[in-house]
Amino acid sequence: MSITKEKKVAIFTEFGGKAANTGSIEAQVALLTERILDISKHLQQNKKDFSTQRGLMKMVGQRKRLLSYLQKHNLTGYRALIERLGLRK
Repeated sequence: MSITKEKKVAIFTEFGGKAANTGSIEAQVALLTERILDISKHLQQNKKDFSTQRGLMKMVGQRKRLLSYLQKHNLTGYRALIERLGLRK
């Protein structure tokens, strides 16, 4: 259920430019999106796991705040990121 170290390195390399660039907004959003997808699959099978559901809502809120920041400061990067991740709009 959790993301492996190799998967994290691949995400940071793809979205952050290099594996050490873990603070990049794009890389953080991509990692949160991957975690959200994994937890969503878990919750489809375990509907009464309310503590995990709360954690999922916190992650969705964090991703929303990061995307909002990116939209205000780098609109072209925001549009490219949501296109690559297959998010809204």
